[in-house]
Formats: sequence, C-alpha cells, structure tokens
Amino acid sequence: MHDENCIFCKIANGEISAATLYEDENFRVILDLGPASKGHALVLPKQHYANVYEMPEDLIGKAYIVAKKMAEKMTDALGCDGFNILQNNGVTAGQTVFHFHIHLIPRYEGDSVGLHWQAGKLTDEEKEEILKKIVG
Repeated sequence: MHDENCIFCKIANGEISAATLYEDENFRVILDLGPASKGHALVLPKQHYANVYEMPEDLIGKAYIVAKKMAEKMTDALGCDGFNILQNNGVTAGQTVFHFHIHLIPRYEGDSVGLHWQAGKLTDEEKEEILKKIVG
C-alpha cells in the first residue's frame, strides 16, 4: 500500500532523497529535517499506514526492533546522555504527518527538548471507570 500524495511514502521508497541512516525491505530511517535535537531521526515504514491503529502487529514489532537497534547505534555514535523513542497518533497527540513513524530523539544534558508533562493523580473513581471500560 502506497499513498502517492504522502511525503513520507515518497521518502521511504526513495522517490525523494533523504539522509538515510538505515534501510531494509520494510523500513527506512532518516534524519528529521526539523530536528528536536542533534541526530533526531525517523523510522518510516515503506508501506503507508496513517497511524499505529492501521499497522499490522508484526510490522509494529519490527518497527520497534529497528528503533531499538538504531537508538543503541546512535547513542554510541553521538554520545548522547539519554534517548526518547516516541510515536504520535492523531492531531491531539502531536501527529502532523499521517504516515506512521517513530521519532528517535537523542537527548543531551541541558537540551531544550520539551517532552515533559505535569503528573496528575489517579483517583479511585477514575481508576474504577477506566478498568470497567477496558477490562470489563
């Protein structure tokens, strides 16, 4: 499946050039043109899936294996102090390109990457509501 209007489909399949860090039959890993930090990269499947909900489970597993291997290699090569592996689904969650992708974001002490949130508190009422809706 390929979407001819999708920029990430074109990049993942080599129709548009990109700084490629890794490629196999299913994925291409490229440097992000709008990096959050030095070395920020994207894992792109060569097939088009808008988000995690559309992607087959076996391919999701392979995507995260690629992400892990690349994070290890990038950590060694770049000497970063930490690493975020991030995947967004939907506008509210921060997705801006609707082709599944995983962000590989090297983190450096004192960087200004803003991936923080204020921790809330799970109340007993919310816990019971969520458990009932999901678990049954």
